[in-house]
Amino acid sequence: MYELLKKGSDMLGLPLDDDKINSLIKYYEILTERNKVVNLTRITEPEDVVTKHFLDSMTTLLTEKVKGDVIDVGTGAGFPGLVLKCAKPEISLTLLDSLNKRITFLKDAAQCMGITDGISFVHSRAEDAAHDSAYREKFDTVVSRAVANMKTLAEWCLPYVKIGGYLLALKGPLAESELDDAKRAIEILGGQVEDIFTVDIPFTELEHKIIIIKKLRHTPTQFPRKGGKATSIPIEKAYKKR
Repeated sequence: MYELLKKGSDMLGLPLDDDKINSLIKYYEILTERNKVVNLTRITEPEDVVTKHFLDSMTTLLTEKVKGDVIDVGTGAGFPGLVLKCAKPEISLTLLDSLNKRITFLKDAAQCMGITDGISFVHSRAEDAAHDSAYREKFDTVVSRAVANMKTLAEWCLPYVKIGGYLLALKGPLAESELDDAKRAIEILGGQVEDIFTVDIPFTELEHKIIIIKKLRHTPTQFPRKGGKATSIPIEKAYKKR
């Protein structure tokens, strides 16, 4: 794992020092151990965790938009958020997830990795915490990976982004088609698509995409909708100008 992380991070132009590499190896160890009792990931082989979790998460840094106060919405086992905090410790990170068992794991993982400063944990559904004044439009950067389609994700995530900040959505090969369907929703929510960043994952044939959305205006207070409405009723039908 050490050699893969060393070479892979160098290939990305995001070299990791020994302390950061060893921290990620500790992350792998606690991840695979806890995964036996808590469903955290289907990917457990060392090489696959390095490429499909660690290096994939690190590609977010290539956008140069990960800075300041960062929240990972629907973080799951901590990807990409906890990897980003390890690679760029100066960010202030919030990890949000709806399952308390995952939050417990993330607290233990961060402690095991030696990441104790500038990190907080929120046990909540995304659509609930986004209406809390402690989190609404408070973040410079929102990241999210493998959580929902782009239209739903925009409704869940853009309310957390402060004006001038960014939503970074880590996506696969269907990014463009998802985005076509979500452009009107993004506009309603106060965002504007700035770029689609294409990245190659070292040691694989995987090509992933990061949709970069800038927050230009306040999100209307009615969003995000609760009770699963973001996935069942198109936002265009729900939106009413006030």
